[in-house]
Amino acid sequence: MLEVYVISLTTFFATVGPLDVAVVFAAMSAHYQREKAKRMALRGVLIASVILIGFAFTGDVILSALGISLAALKVAGGILLLLVSVDMVFARSSGISSTTDEEAIEANHKQDISVFPLATPLLAGPGAMGASILLSTQHSNDHWLQLMVIAAIISIMFISLLLLLLAAQVKDVLGVTGMHVISRIFGVLLCSLAVQFIFNGLRESGLF
Repeated sequence: MLEVYVISLTTFFATVGPLDVAVVFAAMSAHYQREKAKRMALRGVLIASVILIGFAFTGDVILSALGISLAALKVAGGILLLLVSVDMVFARSSGISSTTDEEAIEANHKQDISVFPLATPLLAGPGAMGASILLSTQHSNDHWLQLMVIAAIISIMFISLLLLLLAAQVKDVLGVTGMHVISRIFGVLLCSLAVQFIFNGLRESGLF
């Protein structure tokens, strides 16, 4: 069970990117009062948690309704996570786990950024949603292992909340270089996990 938790936590850390989200949030909330920024951070994390846990619980239903096999999801999820990991290794931003230029412009004119862009797409973006479904359905026959995935989601959201509340300090302590180093390390780990998901999906597909 511990192995599933560690793998899930690593995957969510990479797809959510709490360090990057904290820096973006620090910039976007700079003109808000501290108390309001804290409330938006808490609300954003709660909404993102509901989204990711909801996808984890309804993964099987979604796949059945769309006629998608678990093998196909593993391959597709692996490819998506591989794209995320490549961006992390090269320290690039993409729409998978960050806002686009148009979304950033819209967010700067909003009075409350807790739902958009904080909850989604920054915290609960396509990469994190896909990982939530993939990891939970992979262990659909063992409820204890599914609970480990849920525990990993809760853990990464708790870490994200702490970093959001300390966003400015985190940016000052780590600096751009420090954050890129951490991002690259998790990018390499996620790349390996993504390739493994693809291998497992191809093996279970019956094509070979």
